[in-house]
Amino acid sequence: MKFFKKCLVLLFILSAVCFAPQCFAQDEQDIVYGDQSGPLEKLGRGVINIICGPLELIQQPLDVAEEKGNLAALSYGVFRGVAMTVARAVVGVTDILTFYMPLPGCTDDAEDVGWGYGPLMRPAWVIDREHNAFNFFYDDNALSEKY
Repeated sequence: MKFFKKCLVLLFILSAVCFAPQCFAQDEQDIVYGDQSGPLEKLGRGVINIICGPLELIQQPLDVAEEKGNLAALSYGVFRGVAMTVARAVVGVTDILTFYMPLPGCTDDAEDVGWGYGPLMRPAWVIDREHNAFNFFYDDNALSEKY
């Protein structure tokens, strides 16, 4: 069993050494457009999904309350929040373990097919512009209107 664990660790290190230079090299399209996800964004997304995943326990009931009402939020929203928290943790670990290589079906565009560094689940982040219950995002002109 110790031999198997040593071989597994060695295989992981060798694959990281072999694939890491290729994944950090940018092609011309990434330099020109800059909107493609890369391995570092995938790694950051994995870390944030693990750390901020429990925010789904608050976010999902709020979303369900907007769509279906408060009673649905108290029952269905809570269960949905627990399920999304677990899903975010699993996806976060997967993103961290495979950040150096593209995965099939993980393109930035949900309609596109192929390999990429895009998100495994949508929305990719716990908090984004559509789900902004914690006020992490402000309008660009919010300060200029106040002062």
